[in-house]
Amino acid sequence: MELYILTLMLAALVSSENKVVHEDFYLIGCSNTEEEYMYGMDAEELYHSDFIKGVGVVTLPDFADGMTFDGFYQAGLSQMQVCKANLAVSIKAYKNPQEKMDKPQTSIYAENDVQLNNENILICHVTGFFPPPVRVSWTKNNEVFKEDSLSQYRPNDDGTYNIFSSLKFTPVEGDIYSCTVNHTSLDQPQTKTWDVEVAVPSVGPAVFCGVGLSLGLLGVAAGTFFLIKGNNCN
Repeated sequence: MELYILTLMLAALVSSENKVVHEDFYLIGCSNTEEEYMYGMDAEELYHSDFIKGVGVVTLPDFADGMTFDGFYQAGLSQMQVCKANLAVSIKAYKNPQEKMDKPQTSIYAENDVQLNNENILICHVTGFFPPPVRVSWTKNNEVFKEDSLSQYRPNDDGTYNIFSSLKFTPVEGDIYSCTVNHTSLDQPQTKTWDVEVAVPSVGPAVFCGVGLSLGLLGVAAGTFFLIKGNNCN
């Protein structure tokens, strides 16, 4: 049992008139290589502990009230100790059974409309997998990138997980990027590619307008000809 995950959902009623239901959740996970402590509401992340940098990270936008307090990061550290103790007990009690596995589904897209030579962000979205972890790597024109940004694991409603990897880049026509995902359920790595393409204005409308104008002028000329011939006959 490589990863032990505990998700706690708490429902709260807000507004006496409309009674809007909100859901709070904690995500606590650990293994020999992974540690995660995250808090959120209504499927949106509010806070997580970055155990690599040793800091707590508030993920709400600047205009919102931050969800944090003194000792929040230390609380995450203590939860990791509890999680690893529970993991050791579970492995011993259940004799490390084979876990059910779900294969990831991967997509890659640009965050903003692509404009050549303007900085943008490529996003690799990996979803539907179980159990964590997954490994994500990037290449540009078959050359490996050493830096990228990886989000926290987020739960899906069906018990699987999803994660985002993002990469800052400057689009240059002809460049090809790829996102490669490794997961224990895969026989071989899963790779998605994305190449820099900029939309070129279509010539179709101009052609149709030109043809329509020509036919219209031809119709006017033909109508004038038959009108003159009719007058001559009278």
